[in-house]
Amino acid sequence: MTTLTLISKPDCHLCDVARDVVEVVIADLPEGRVEVQELSILDDQALYELWWEKIPVVLLDGQLHAHWRVSPDRLRAALS
Repeated sequence: MTTLTLISKPDCHLCDVARDVVEVVIADLPEGRVEVQELSILDDQALYELWWEKIPVVLLDGQLHAHWRVSPDRLRAALS
């Protein structure tokens, strides 16, 4: 199982777009293949310091996959 972490913050338009892309891509995969978690930089000072200027950020198993804009095709390929 892959863990996909979306790092975002409230009222972030690009975060909303990234969330939609993640949802669409995950919906096309077999159930149970990807665990999705979302973390806000406003809830964690360490996350804020690391990612504040790059949100939204997508991590796959803790490794940076994308920031600012999430490509559905690239995400789908990485999860295949």
